[in-house]
Amino acid sequence: MQIKQEEISVSNGQNWKRFTLSNDRGMELSCLDFGGIITEILVPDKNGRKENIVVGYENYEDYLDNPNFFGALIGRVAGRIEGSSFSLNGKTYQLPPNEGKNHLHGGPDAFHKTIWQTEAFEKENMVGVVFTHHSEDGENGYPGNLKMKITYTLDNTNQFSITYQGSADQDTVLTTTNHSYFNLSGNLKSNIRKHEVTLDSSQFVELDEALIPTGNKLDVRGTVFDFRQGRKIEDGIQSDNQQNIYAGHGYDHYFIFDKNQESQVTAVDQTSGRKMMIKTDQPGMVMYTSNGLGKGLQLKERESAQYLGICFETQASPASLHHQGFPSCFLPAGEDYYSRTVFQFFS
Repeated sequence: MQIKQEEISVSNGQNWKRFTLSNDRGMELSCLDFGGIITEILVPDKNGRKENIVVGYENYEDYLDNPNFFGALIGRVAGRIEGSSFSLNGKTYQLPPNEGKNHLHGGPDAFHKTIWQTEAFEKENMVGVVFTHHSEDGENGYPGNLKMKITYTLDNTNQFSITYQGSADQDTVLTTTNHSYFNLSGNLKSNIRKHEVTLDSSQFVELDEALIPTGNKLDVRGTVFDFRQGRKIEDGIQSDNQQNIYAGHGYDHYFIFDKNQESQVTAVDQTSGRKMMIKTDQPGMVMYTSNGLGKGLQLKERESAQYLGICFETQASPASLHHQGFPSCFLPAGEDYYSRTVFQFFS
């Protein structure tokens, strides 16, 4: 196992670090200190052919804007916050709107646009990078000085794990995730419509036309949101369910885990033979099928297109900021935030 580090210069005068983690089984993962962005994951298919299974730009410069959040760390709060405000301890906090009147993925200059402090490490059975950042009180409108530590680790069982740790000196809100778009076909040879996903969730969060939670939880039974026995993504794309239509003909919904299986999520591409298993301690996950990804972006292998990747955003629910009964993202002052999500690849 090894980790390589190189420097990348971009047009605004910044210098970024690029880390490449590789194990003894032919898996490689590349990431940047800018936004913690995962730019490439190489995994063998059933014939041993090593190909990239995430969506990324051809030119590093394009990550400076990155409106689709390709591969990035997301925070302080992943997801949409209604009206760009929330109340805590009797005080209302106003956040910068960056999607209409709502606040998305921590704001315009949040974790995904931060140059993180980094430290690479090598151990006998794993390699990794530790990302640290001090987010000051009031940054993007959030209360409290927040210390974040996020660790990427790759081991020899083709497990890539992300550990999120944080603490703040005031009561605040926090739920972080990674926004990688997976495509198990390899080198974006095809879209993700035929990917089959299995997840242990009997409830998902209803959205309105602006993709804001209504406060209702819906039962998956008898709908294309029932992935408990496995289902192709195409079912939701072709569905006339109003929830799929609101999401742009696909999925962009928070699924609440039932916690009755060891692995919460699996995704399989039958053609390549690749399988991804996701284990997490988070209470749920947004599954986004890149319904809003348009044409015209130059990616590593091809031009961008709708349904080219699928995001599995393990997190708590920002709906908890306005409605009762949803997985909370409240973090009391001085308490430790901890979360871990593991992606394991098979072929």
